[in-house]
Amino acid sequence: MNRTTDINHDRHRFFSGDRVLWVIIAVLAVISVLVVYSSTAKMAYAPDSARTTMHFLRQQFFILVLSLGTMCVVQKIDCRFYNRGAKWVYVLSLLATVAAYFIGRSTNGAARWIPIGSIQFQPSEALKIATVLFLARQLACRQKNIDRLRIIPSWRFWTWRTSRKQRRIWREGTQPILVPVVGACLVIFPAHTSAAVLLFLTSWIMMLIGRIRIGELIKLLGWTAVGVLFIMAIGWGRSETAEGRLATWWHLWTYEYNVESPKPVEKLTDTERSMIAIHNGGIFGEGAGQSIMRVEMIHPESDYAYAFFVEEYGLLLAAVLLMLYLWIFFRAIEIFGRCGTAFPGLLVLGLALLITCQALLHIMVTVNLIPETGQTLPLISRGGSSTFFTTIALGMILSVSRQNDEHSHDRPRGESIYERG
Repeated sequence: MNRTTDINHDRHRFFSGDRVLWVIIAVLAVISVLVVYSSTAKMAYAPDSARTTMHFLRQQFFILVLSLGTMCVVQKIDCRFYNRGAKWVYVLSLLATVAAYFIGRSTNGAARWIPIGSIQFQPSEALKIATVLFLARQLACRQKNIDRLRIIPSWRFWTWRTSRKQRRIWREGTQPILVPVVGACLVIFPAHTSAAVLLFLTSWIMMLIGRIRIGELIKLLGWTAVGVLFIMAIGWGRSETAEGRLATWWHLWTYEYNVESPKPVEKLTDTERSMIAIHNGGIFGEGAGQSIMRVEMIHPESDYAYAFFVEEYGLLLAAVLLMLYLWIFFRAIEIFGRCGTAFPGLLVLGLALLITCQALLHIMVTVNLIPETGQTLPLISRGGSSTFFTTIALGMILSVSRQNDEHSHDRPRGESIYERG
């Protein structure tokens, strides 16, 4: 009787699901307001700007309210609805991303945004979540025999139509599991290379967790390496930009600095400026609103939000911020362990991987561990599409957590991810 009462109580709670995750989201939202308000001073006080810091603060606050409101709605939706609609969400997101190349606005040679009135919509952000959703469905419904499936056909492509074995590989593994991932990555790649890499790595880990044969996954990495080298050789998409960023990254690691005659600030790269900001911050930071390098960094409110945060709030609080992102993933692991069925578990881990890995990529760029990627800091950096779809992903995770508490997953029809064929 007590258990039934608790379940009914959980169903009527507004903030249902994982309570720790709710707290993490609230903290990140507050940090976002602080970061955007202070970091946009450069934009507000530009000679040709008619906007103030309050304008950007109101804009970010509106985005957060809209996004968090949407998240609250999403976390109340039954996970089975996501399962049934996964295919159509994927197809629509894929078409919208393709359409951005024809009707979208271009920035730095990359068509990424579709204008909708005064709002710019970035469909590739939706496609990342849709791909994780669709892949979770495809892996889940094949758990009974997935450890016997092959997803990589023979390199002898002329046998794909004539060989019964190769046709079976295409029909049972390549087409339903691999093609959607490769298709999404190829569509995103020309406009946002790092986002395509992030999606591929997330999908690869999902396939590993979903019990795809390790030999097949190693083959996939090999074919991917060959494909990337071929793309860079023919200069497709933003290959030149990627090569330039790689060259800059390598130069920063091998260049011998002359302390007696340092380079002027205007000749420093964005990453060098971010490292100076981190150095300025030290252990305890310069204080809120006291950043010096925000005037010198090109995008302190987005691409280098973490470095800006370190400068104002110090390494101690920056370490706490890093732990919050890692905590999201650890909470996802805990939710995954309670699912018992494959689809919600894979969905939760895939979405958490997207968020956490994006944060780690952003942070590693600021200290020059990897080349510049243009990845924003989830839920903190200024930007509508990234924040909106990040909260949708978090809403889905909370939805699965809520149904764990309510014991309302579709267990008779679901298949356990721990089940062996």
